[in-house]
Amino acid sequence: MPQDELAKQVAADLGISELPPEKQKELIAQFGEIALKAATINVMNKMSAEQRTEFMQLAQAGDSSAVQAFLDKNIPDHEEIAKAAVADELTRFKEVTKSST
Repeated sequence: MPQDELAKQVAADLGISELPPEKQKELIAQFGEIALKAATINVMNKMSAEQRTEFMQLAQAGDSSAVQAFLDKNIPDHEEIAKAAVADELTRFKEVTKSST
């Protein structure tokens, strides 16, 4: 999916399609940051202290394939956990944007 189509779809999912394009970009970026943090926290909550330390070391090293392998091995349902967190944040985001308009 081309970038413009993806941005339009995300804006529609967030319920912000009627806003000016610059405001849409700003809100999409904010949502992305929030959703990523929520997904990461929810996945990390499933880890032991030792696993968190190892995960942080891998993440700080910037080796995405090592991070993926670690998650696949230690938190097999990490993708479902992350998707659920993003869905929850999407619901919250829609409620906030709806109440502020």
